[in-house]
Amino acid sequence: MGGSSPCASCKLLRRRCAKECIFAPYFPSDDPHKFAIVHKVFGASNVSKMLQELPVQQRGDAVMSLVYEATARVRDPVYGCVGAISYLQNQVSQLQMQLAVAQSEILCFQMQQDHLVFPNCPQIYSDEKPPSLLLPPPSPPRSQCFNFASSSNVIYDTIFGHDIVS
Repeated sequence: MGGSSPCASCKLLRRRCAKECIFAPYFPSDDPHKFAIVHKVFGASNVSKMLQELPVQQRGDAVMSLVYEATARVRDPVYGCVGAISYLQNQVSQLQMQLAVAQSEILCFQMQQDHLVFPNCPQIYSDEKPPSLLLPPPSPPRSQCFNFASSSNVIYDTIFGHDIVS
């Protein structure tokens, strides 16, 4: 920064903020917590190396990502941002199941309404009882599993009894 106030990085590390300080544009002095958390998780040297390897136009996004990941790691030291992603994937899965149930109920009501509008239509079912249009009750959701034996995490989501590996 070289001007009136050193950036948050130079202030925390207690060094003079040079004019060409790589941290100055991304860690202003008025938000010291932002650099402190990134420094705690990744280290100033590693962050400096990462930023120097990136084109200038991508550095702002990289800093935002580092701040997000560092914050998530401090909140959840074991899973970090993967825990947040898993939680959101689980929510999406549950909402997809709720949507499918609602759509099947709508279809059932529409078919009941059609039967009331056209009561004299011949039955197309040979049995006395038409087949149920409702889905069977969902099986209890399985918790997401992390396979630590392999080099990557595998997350299983259950949607209508089909396993999806993401």
